[in-house]
Amino acid sequence: MITRHVYIVDDDDGLRQSVEVLLDVAGGFITSSFASGEAFLDAAPRAEGGCVLLDLNMPGLNGLEVLRRLQTMDGRFETILLTGQGDIGVAVEAMKSGAIDFIEKPYDNRLLLNALENGFARIEDREKEVSAIQLARENIEKLTPRERDVLLGLIDGKANKIIAYELDISPRTVEIYRANLMDKLGVRSVAEAVRIAFASGLVPVFPE
Repeated sequence: MITRHVYIVDDDDGLRQSVEVLLDVAGGFITSSFASGEAFLDAAPRAEGGCVLLDLNMPGLNGLEVLRRLQTMDGRFETILLTGQGDIGVAVEAMKSGAIDFIEKPYDNRLLLNALENGFARIEDREKEVSAIQLARENIEKLTPRERDVLLGLIDGKANKIIAYELDISPRTVEIYRANLMDKLGVRSVAEAVRIAFASGLVPVFPE
């Protein structure tokens, strides 16, 4: 389970406090509050990833401007816009700028908690994907250059005899390399080895 950091960015002191109380009662969240978009953006580069509850209408930078600046960062945040306008056009613009949801004020507790659940689910899926890619790269790094050559041949759908001919080795040696690489990758089939090769970036998805 990831640590659930929630950043409340709103110039309304009462709203920030009410959200903090709600999340404290719900449990499992670590909250940080900011009275302006500028204050949050100053802290964001050093902050842990998490969900941002972002007010649309604030003095200085408004919610959409803050959202657009967040999109230029490293993707650690999922943003939910808080708006009191009930303006669908603003909501659409927010979604285009990277918000995952919008909630009208005064907010409904259930809707806000559901939006946060969705946001953290997205973060968790992204972190799992990053971990899987890292693991695949670490496994590929275990292979010797010859084992990689054999793996690339298997990915191209070549038979052992063809790989042996192209690498100027015996088919039996190819079989040994093949067994070794599958053991190092922790797989039982060529299909699984191929998936790891693509996940690691050994084989580009869109070759040049």
